[in-house]
Amino acid sequence: MARVELIMPKMGESVSEATIITWSKNIGDIIELDETIIEIATDKVDSEVPSTHEGKLVEMLFQADDVVQVGQPFAILETDEDDQEETPLVKSEALINQPSNNESPISIKEENKISEEKIVKSMSDRFYSPLVKSIASQEGIPFEELEKIKGTGNEGRVTKSDILTYIQSRNTQPTNEDIISKTTVTKESSEVNEVKTEITATKVNIPNTGGTEIVEMDRMRKLISAHMTKSKSTSAHITSFVEADMTSIVNWRNSVKDNFKKKEGQNITFTPIIIEAMAKAVKEFPMINVSVDGTNIHIHKNVNIGMAAALPDGNLIVPVIKECQNKNLIGITKSVNDLAVRARKGALKPDDIQGGTITMTNVGTFGNLMGTPIINQPQVAIMACGVIKKKPVVLETEDGDVIAIRHMMFLSLSYDHRVVDGALGGQFVRKVADYLEQFDNHQTI
Repeated sequence: MARVELIMPKMGESVSEATIITWSKNIGDIIELDETIIEIATDKVDSEVPSTHEGKLVEMLFQADDVVQVGQPFAILETDEDDQEETPLVKSEALINQPSNNESPISIKEENKISEEKIVKSMSDRFYSPLVKSIASQEGIPFEELEKIKGTGNEGRVTKSDILTYIQSRNTQPTNEDIISKTTVTKESSEVNEVKTEITATKVNIPNTGGTEIVEMDRMRKLISAHMTKSKSTSAHITSFVEADMTSIVNWRNSVKDNFKKKEGQNITFTPIIIEAMAKAVKEFPMINVSVDGTNIHIHKNVNIGMAAALPDGNLIVPVIKECQNKNLIGITKSVNDLAVRARKGALKPDDIQGGTITMTNVGTFGNLMGTPIINQPQVAIMACGVIKKKPVVLETEDGDVIAIRHMMFLSLSYDHRVVDGALGGQFVRKVADYLEQFDNHQTI
């Protein structure tokens, strides 16, 4: 008999870790090749991990809610392979780090052990995953405070949800004052001073009205909550608005939608048309297509536009249309439809929601005129499109001004004022509107 380690596979280019949602098998169960052994969550996408070997499950190295790094073993199987032909413990995949020159190979387990020792040094026997330690480090939570957090994981372990919930309550401690603001000045260098403001809001005591139901947030809602809160505390949000005349686009779409449905087997909506206009505008204003890392600005060459989509359960997900600058309207339409369908079915892959450089959200779907969306970190801009509504508009003609009924839509761009000034943000959203108003309604598709 031989023992084989099952390794956490790479679920996407930008995915480095996954959280175990549940085990599909128990200790002692016989596992078939390619049979699902665990279900995992990477960001907002849930996936199943199949077994790469046949054998009996003899050890679970992690429990539900634990975070596992890509390349790290998560289970051990006992197989029928001959011990003489196999080493006492066989890895199902090669070591992540191969030896270079005269160095000895270092396994993921050893690397994580070294990393953990660097992050937290204590006499405590309580286990903390690398992700929990990283979050604690980023939020300035000392080890003594970390020890006091109540864990809901296996054997009282602190999970990602536990520490995020704690951080939220930590920043909203009860106080007799409405708002207490503390401003501390930290010297980053001999020339630069950074001002950090911590705002502690009063915790509201919700009265018992006799008809209240308390519902725990699900995993995705907790992720969204943490992501949105972090974005507001990270970026200096500002929003600019313009109004675009969509009459030509509305008339063109009405004239081609039936033929497009027969030809391509899918609908053409306003979303890909707006995304195409955004991609064109980014070419003229590339500094809107950036990300911020400390004091470094990452300028992205590819225009990867995230498309915020509401799920049937009320949660939100943002699949990404990659390299929009290289796609025509048909290509963008097919990508939008494919991602939208798979989002509703819960069939998105981790890579489908990674790598976005700028985002658009269509609040007009719900009949809203406009919105002030929150930036999807680490991006610096997100555009909201309102409902397309008929209204009287003054038009300038050769014979003078006239009032006409036009299809109008508000565009609003929320952007990060740390790196995007009002001139750039305002010019970009205006340019998107210009491309929409200059749309060629004679083109065929």
